[in-house]
Amino acid sequence: LRKVKEKIFSKEVIMKASLHNLGCKVNAYETESMQQLLEKAGYEIVPFGEYADLYIINTCSVTNIADRKSRQMIHKARKLNPDAILVAAGCYAQMFTKDIEDEGTVDIVLGNNHKKDLLEIVERFKKNRDEKIFAVEDLSKTSDYEVLRTEDTAEHTRAFIKIQDGCNQFCTYCIIPYARGRIRSRDKESIIDEVSTLAAKGYREVVLTGIHLSSYGHGSDYKLIDVIEDVARVEGIDRIRLGSLEPGIINRDFLDRLIKVDKICPHFHLSLQSGCDSVLKRMNRRYTTKEYLDRCKLIREYYKHPAITTDIIVGFPGETEEEFNTTLGFARECDIYEIHIFKYSRRKGTKADTMPGQLTEKEKSARSNRLSEVAEDNKKRFLSYYLEEEVAVLFEECVNLGGIEYYTGYTKEYVKVAIKLSDTGENLSNTISYVRIEGFLEDNYILYGQLA
Repeated sequence: LRKVKEKIFSKEVIMKASLHNLGCKVNAYETESMQQLLEKAGYEIVPFGEYADLYIINTCSVTNIADRKSRQMIHKARKLNPDAILVAAGCYAQMFTKDIEDEGTVDIVLGNNHKKDLLEIVERFKKNRDEKIFAVEDLSKTSDYEVLRTEDTAEHTRAFIKIQDGCNQFCTYCIIPYARGRIRSRDKESIIDEVSTLAAKGYREVVLTGIHLSSYGHGSDYKLIDVIEDVARVEGIDRIRLGSLEPGIINRDFLDRLIKVDKICPHFHLSLQSGCDSVLKRMNRRYTTKEYLDRCKLIREYYKHPAITTDIIVGFPGETEEEFNTTLGFARECDIYEIHIFKYSRRKGTKADTMPGQLTEKEKSARSNRLSEVAEDNKKRFLSYYLEEEVAVLFEECVNLGGIEYYTGYTKEYVKVAIKLSDTGENLSNTISYVRIEGFLEDNYILYGQLA
């Protein structure tokens, strides 16, 4: 029986692999990187849910719900093919290796610095399927950056590029510093090589991303602004977009250099989490609302109509009605274009999980709805600025909206714009064209117009 299994799972026979991603853009990037490793090794990639010989679940652990979803996907993969090789990678795998080992469902566990070793470890397991493999290390004790790369992405025109990992912030609600380890940065040569490869394949926009992007280059003289300037020199790249930033990186020195990079997108996602200083203090966020507002004002000094977006958590432990109302007022004062609203979710292993004053789901939902109204008003006001204006749009695809075919794409500020397919006789995908904005498309905050 052993010889039969070895033959079935030999490199020459095993061909079908399936991957499933949970979590953030960094996780998505790493999943694409692992998929491309498999493709180069001769595996046929099939959609998750189909029969495969190898399943890889790239897990998430940002909340207790994410943990549960990760476990569910692991069990689903096992049911799809009980004899498949099952790999759990990512943050849940990193944090709960012992639980996974005790349960016995998974064959291979890849911690957050071992996804690059996927092929080698799978081949090792195939030689002895009786011994499960746990490739997990204590990330608090390593400064090694795991280099993964992509040459194609699921996006048609835009490519995400991970340049940083880890976090040293230890916000009281967040498990990520434990799951991802301390801050680590990718070297310049590796970044530029990947950007150049993607540009040669026709990608016109890159998004620089990381777990704590603002800390890129910590401990060295080569910082995030240096990466931006070097990426801008790559021929074929027309736009550079930044992932989530901490407010502290926004200062005159940074903006004096950034404004000179014509390819940069004036779209700044500045993490806020709360618009109330007392809540920020309980969260262990390292800025005040005044400092945050000053950063927003400074950005607007340099850019005419920048898109400033953010995340806000509602219902943090102990959040009073007065504190929440302060956050509502601050969201209006900052005039934030887009607010990603999260209801606080308890996370075992964090300080906030044991804080008094845990709010009910009903209270959190009510506050989320109230903040959504402010967010909608802000967004409509921001988008109205573009009426009768001409904007440069990087078109991505043709889609059906309300029974009409439209080409859709994004401005540098990440505002979605549509024009009717019937108004142009050419393929606009992956091209940049100017559009004169005429109005809103239905109620979904898409602007529409005519080619200028």
